[in-house]
Amino acid sequence: MSGTVLLVEDDASIATVIRSALEDDGFTVDRCDSIEARDRLLAAGKYDVMLTDVMLADGDGIATIESVRATCPDMPLIVLSAQNTLDTAVRASDTGAFEYFPKPFDLDDLVRAVSQAVGSGAKRGEEGQAGDGLPLVGRSHAMQAVYRMITRVLRNDLTVLVLGESGTGKELVAEAIHQLGHRKSGPFIAVNAAAIPAELIESELFGHEKGAFTGAIAQAIGKFEQANGGTLFLDEIGDMPIEAQTRLLRALQSGRIRRVGGRQEISIDVRIIAATNRDLKPMIAAGRFREDLFYRLNVVPIVLPPLRERVEDIEALTKHFLGLAAREGLPERRIDRSALALLEQQAWRGNVRELQNAVYRLALMARDDVIDAPTVAAVLGDTSDTAVAGQDDGLRSALAAWLAEHAPAQGTLYHRAIAAFERPLFEHALKQTGGNQLRAAKLLGINRNTLRKKLGELQLNVDDFAQGG
Repeated sequence: MSGTVLLVEDDASIATVIRSALEDDGFTVDRCDSIEARDRLLAAGKYDVMLTDVMLADGDGIATIESVRATCPDMPLIVLSAQNTLDTAVRASDTGAFEYFPKPFDLDDLVRAVSQAVGSGAKRGEEGQAGDGLPLVGRSHAMQAVYRMITRVLRNDLTVLVLGESGTGKELVAEAIHQLGHRKSGPFIAVNAAAIPAELIESELFGHEKGAFTGAIAQAIGKFEQANGGTLFLDEIGDMPIEAQTRLLRALQSGRIRRVGGRQEISIDVRIIAATNRDLKPMIAAGRFREDLFYRLNVVPIVLPPLRERVEDIEALTKHFLGLAAREGLPERRIDRSALALLEQQAWRGNVRELQNAVYRLALMARDDVIDAPTVAAVLGDTSDTAVAGQDDGLRSALAAWLAEHAPAQGTLYHRAIAAFERPLFEHALKQTGGNQLRAAKLLGINRNTLRKKLGELQLNVDDFAQGG
């Protein structure tokens, strides 16, 4: 592959790695580290694609894209950013960016995207303005994949199927797509298929005419008509009765509905987003879910990770929920590192919803402004191995017993005690976290680089603890 690339990146080490990879693939790369230098290079020459960081020394790389578009309206743009939030992904999408890569990224994926951008001659997308109060929180790699999928469906009406366990935030994804997309001025209507009796679900979706059935004393407008011009979110679609699935499929195929008891077909213009916590493929095999409906809904699947696969987001989520709790009239609270470490050890089978409920309970019942580990243990119960206070008592007892037995000579007490307890301490952290280095580092209250260094010194292999957490 050949082509000319302008790389705008103020981190010299990252720029060197990117440049080397692109040049190995046949590209010619010019690199600069500021908006001012970028504009000079663009004025002096033509590039096939530009890669730009967001936070540069002299400004915001995304906020100044309009001047780039004025100079090079057809040049594909790839955004690189360490500011890994949904807001950043949406801002990149709003510039018409060809692709967005949160740092750290896979270098092979980046080179592949540059090749595709050069080959496509990608045009500028529609302009837009990112909304405030974005509903999704988290900067983990798992959530970055979700953000990238969301940005790809904002300016089209492709049907989206959101998959994930209960409590992962499927409705929030649907709301984000609506709020940030081109239908944001229209209504967002949500309907939970699991909460509606089977005999009423068709009336709920399509409406009914007066006298259509016993109790239909007046005409009723269904969710499809209510959502006209906007988005209809069909939650728990896996719980929809098979008979209603047939009518839903017909409505999606034709773009028209008929109220229960009615004769006239009504054209509808809605964007469909469906969600389920069920595995639909076994249900298809068992005849409980229509295969043709599945394919109609599963145009763009977005898979939400469970909280246990994005533990690094628990701190941000907890602080976010404490802020929400305060705005809803609960006491303002802060949380310390020991309490967060305890929260990060939990299974959270109810996912983000369970965490939010737990944080609200902590905000209500904590006696001090700062929530600590004993408070978490007291309010939420035995959230780990008999809670942190018990662990601290056990460590103190073990140290006292060791001192009584060994009676180290004068001047060697500190070093001998550390040598005796350091390895078991790191082994305990790895066992508690199943060998997950990020979680182990947070549990110990040290950074990941320090953990790796100590594991090397102690000759501890994380793979030996992979099943221990």
